[in-house]
Amino acid sequence: MRHRKRHGKLGRNSSHRKALMRNMVTSLLDHELIETTDAKAKELRRVADKMITLGKRGDLHARRQALSVLKDKRVAAKLFDELADRYKERPGGYTRVLKSRVRVGDAASMSIIELVDRDATAGAQ
Repeated sequence: MRHRKRHGKLGRNSSHRKALMRNMVTSLLDHELIETTDAKAKELRRVADKMITLGKRGDLHARRQALSVLKDKRVAAKLFDELADRYKERPGGYTRVLKSRVRVGDAASMSIIELVDRDATAGAQ
């Protein structure tokens, strides 16, 4: 029985899956919009929402927890300064997953995952 087994394995072992999610959540918080497969986007949504919730908490312990996941201190600073202020009144649901296309190489269904109320100029450095 599969009761309470929430996350998908994405065809990877646990360390590879953890590294994949760390890289993807760092990119999502930096660029505020990325394109990936449907399954990865749905798993990434869980991690990204937890990171933004940590950013809203804003204390030292939350910052250390976020830095243990995020790969870039600049992105962590953005999370705790800019994104925490942007979503302080929002009770949850910080990301949006939109179906986009079918990938040509392997016919995988692709999705765009973005932050709700995102800044259109984010990531364009």
